[in-house]
Amino acid sequence: MTGAPGPSETEDTEEEVFADIALTQPDIGAAETRVIERILTSASLNDGRLTESFEEAFAAYVGRRHAVAVTSGTMAMLLALKAYGFGPGDDILCSPYGWHQVVHAVALAGANPVFSDIDYWSHTLNPVKAAERITPATRAIIAGNTNGHPAPWDELRALAGERGVVLIEDSTEAIGSTYHGRIVGSFGDCAVFDFSEPGPLLCGEGGMVVTDDDGLASRLRYLRKREPEHLKSVVISHNVPWQAKLSNLNAALGLVQLKRIGEILERRRAVVGYYEAAMQSFEGIKPPYHAPGVTVVHCHAYAVHLGTRFSVSLRNAVIEDMLTQGIDSASFGVPLHIQQFYAERGGRRGDCPVAEKTADRVIAVPFHGALDRDEVEFIVQRLKDATVNSGAGAAIY
Repeated sequence: MTGAPGPSETEDTEEEVFADIALTQPDIGAAETRVIERILTSASLNDGRLTESFEEAFAAYVGRRHAVAVTSGTMAMLLALKAYGFGPGDDILCSPYGWHQVVHAVALAGANPVFSDIDYWSHTLNPVKAAERITPATRAIIAGNTNGHPAPWDELRALAGERGVVLIEDSTEAIGSTYHGRIVGSFGDCAVFDFSEPGPLLCGEGGMVVTDDDGLASRLRYLRKREPEHLKSVVISHNVPWQAKLSNLNAALGLVQLKRIGEILERRRAVVGYYEAAMQSFEGIKPPYHAPGVTVVHCHAYAVHLGTRFSVSLRNAVIEDMLTQGIDSASFGVPLHIQQFYAERGGRRGDCPVAEKTADRVIAVPFHGALDRDEVEFIVQRLKDATVNSGAGAAIY
């Protein structure tokens, strides 16, 4: 017969122990497994039929006339720039801040990225500062819905119209967010999406360009890949295709994920709620913010913005401390203009001070739909402990 627990067993309750907690985890279920198995056993891997179905479904989801699927978000941006004819000698205004660095496509297209600073609270492109950077060489503005927060599209659309430039919407960090009740992806002359981790809609790898411009869509499809009906033709026009079409495997996964996107986003929103509740006792961090006109934000990552006492080195010390506790964490990103490639071409610290200040003190912590409340509370408690261990402690933002 088992006796009652002794005093030491009741008074010294052990803290709950969690397995290592990953930064991200794909929301993949039985439906995704079944469709991939079916494609592998009974269908062509690359005849384009499922890719076309995915394009039609995604265009309907964002309310656009056309969607063109490609191999990545970076390729989506690159082909969009090429379809507009942008290249050497053209300035493209863009933000240096964000998780997915699709702005690399500007350099890959041979154009000149001109970095403009961000808003302190929303971390999206600041329209006033952007206006100051526009010159006669500026051909387009790329504005991102940074970490799911919609950019100020009313102001950006007015600016693009006044200056006669193309407005490209970077939604590689945002699916499902809304601005004045309209879904992201519906604001730019075209918009690009990315379907790789840590986003909510996953194809393994993949991207999409959406637009209402019939001519642009036609050029995008030609640039992407020679279509099956043209394979026997020896004729090539003035452009050579990039062979960047999404396979049936990736498209099938995307189709299933798109059908489930409501449920996937709701699970992630619940995790955001757990974080926001747990963060109430964490002094000195930047509070959540929704700009005027922003109706729904579905964040790409859960980013914690530390206080003013934190430097890059202290932020990195916090990340290392978290890793020793089995909690995968990372810096949200280094501003593009101070990374080596761009620094060698004239970028320097001080060009975009708000982006630099923000990036120096932001940490991405685990965020995916499988996290429960207890795990989130554990993460937040370890994060608080790590900030104290760093020597900075709590700091007013």
